[in-house]
Amino acid sequence: MRVLAVPCLKDNFAYLVIDGTNAAVVDPGEAGPVTAQLEGITLKAIWLTHHHWDHVGGVEALVAAHPELEVVAHTKDRGRAPKVTRFVEEGDTVELGSVRARIIHNPGHTLGAISYWIEDGDGAVFTGDTLFAAGCGRIFEGTPEMMHASLAKLAALPPSTRVYFGHEYTEANLKFAARVEPNNEAIAARRAALRTPSTPSTIADERATNPFLLANDVAEFAARRTAKDSFR
Repeated sequence: MRVLAVPCLKDNFAYLVIDGTNAAVVDPGEAGPVTAQLEGITLKAIWLTHHHWDHVGGVEALVAAHPELEVVAHTKDRGRAPKVTRFVEEGDTVELGSVRARIIHNPGHTLGAISYWIEDGDGAVFTGDTLFAAGCGRIFEGTPEMMHASLAKLAALPPSTRVYFGHEYTEANLKFAARVEPNNEAIAARRAALRTPSTPSTIADERATNPFLLANDVAEFAARRTAKDSFR
């Protein structure tokens, strides 16, 4: 398996998960950049992490060009994500050739937010707008308790797991992290070494430098999430 990050829109990432000559695309915010990477590759599936337009905007054009695509989303996105052919729940699996991804339900950013965890090798997880490099998504549909629990699930994955996140927000996230964790040397080192695009991160990186994973409890997490909403 190999993973190709595909920049979309202003700061989104779609990802091509490639097994041999077949691929699934995670969160195609637009179709053109994805199609441009398909030379010699057959697109078999679309894996959606949530229903927001900047993650699903390319779905209809890709399905029009590839009518046999399997389109996957969480059950709670029924009627909200386009062209879905399969709805999934926590613990279900999706497959692409020899690649098997397990569904992790991550309510908080949206109620139907999911991640796709591939355990093989060092591991990989596609987290959409739930877990970012040094950050997390805003809470639009869930509660702080939901989001805190969802992040804890992801933080419990093996440390070597590569984290493929939905947006290039890392510089701003690390600036906020340094504000709320001023004595964290790992955050300072990560800021100094930052190069963009910054995807993927790892679970080990996030455990060490993500201020939302470092929060001591739900109350501290909620306070940090509220502070980040207005941080500049």
